[in-house]
Amino acid sequence: MSVSARWTVVVLVILVALGTAFWMELRDEPAPQAEAGQSTSRDHRDADTPEALAGPRARADLPPCPAPGKGEGPAALRGITLDCAGDGKPVDVASALAGRTVVLNLWAYWCGPCADELPAMAEYQRRVGDDVLVVTVHQDENETAALVRLAELGVRLPTLQDGRRLVAAALKVPNVMPATVVLRADGSVAGTLPRSFVSADEIAAAVDEKIRSSR
Repeated sequence: MSVSARWTVVVLVILVALGTAFWMELRDEPAPQAEAGQSTSRDHRDADTPEALAGPRARADLPPCPAPGKGEGPAALRGITLDCAGDGKPVDVASALAGRTVVLNLWAYWCGPCADELPAMAEYQRRVGDDVLVVTVHQDENETAALVRLAELGVRLPTLQDGRRLVAAALKVPNVMPATVVLRADGSVAGTLPRSFVSADEIAAAVDEKIRSSR
């Protein structure tokens, strides 16, 4: 073998060794991770900017979310802040629900039984007036679709945008939709109803039963 051929072999061996070492280093490199306390989930899609939501909000014409009530509100919900779907303003959830008997209705725009139930929730709210506050919680990042669905249904209830499902997690609601949580005025949970309703009468009976049985 000539001298030039030998040097060629040596260079190739060195290159193979370097390439192998580099590949091993890449293989052992840990995947990028979020910083401590940083969540990769979110409440909105990037497309749901204030400008993009202005039209759907106007068509849905939702009432404002409740102003802070008396007391600190449900302990499990303290520290959770969500946007009000009606106007985009941040809402301190525990404070907004404080001092009131509340029916929280958890739903998503793509949920068929939720769409069937929402008009019944609106009728139930009309019947009970100020005795009970019905608040819906939209559990999907697509806020535009939620507003469009509410406009289609003609349902006008205060709605919280909760793409990360923080409320459901805090209240330990089963992973089903729709689901309803009944809160007493003192902030405690009177009961959880992981089922759908088809009429205001059904809702009234279920809510009254939870409130009576928990006294």
